[in-house]
Amino acid sequence: MAGRSALGILVDANDDLDARWEAVGHQLRQAEIEAPTRTSAGTVVEGKPRVGIWLMPDNGSAGELEDFIQELLPEGDPVWPRAQRYIDDIPAAHRKFTAGKILRAQIHAWLATRKEPRKMGTAVGAGDLNATHPLATQFVDWLRRLFG
Repeated sequence: MAGRSALGILVDANDDLDARWEAVGHQLRQAEIEAPTRTSAGTVVEGKPRVGIWLMPDNGSAGELEDFIQELLPEGDPVWPRAQRYIDDIPAAHRKFTAGKILRAQIHAWLATRKEPRKMGTAVGAGDLNATHPLATQFVDWLRRLFG
């Protein structure tokens, strides 16, 4: 960690938020960094380096990046239910993705309908997602506390 002023760790909580937090803490201890206490607004601990941890989707729920993105979809978007139905209507025998990745497929189907189809990571900046949603502002605040 020499030369780094901040270390940001962003991981999916997946099915077990507590287990993921423990795994991150273990990795930090292996690097001789004190494992912090989890906070709902994203964790930032001052030190050398400053360490920030964000568990997708919201630091308090099981889930992943796609759950975070789903929260940022424009309220009442008419395409979102269609993207969900499109994926849901694919017979299981013809799906190339696992049952656990249905939301990911739905998000990508929705993104494909944008004026400029793009990746999840660039959809907020392009105005496709709600950057003023409370979860988005909380995430930006965490980034500012960590890297600002």
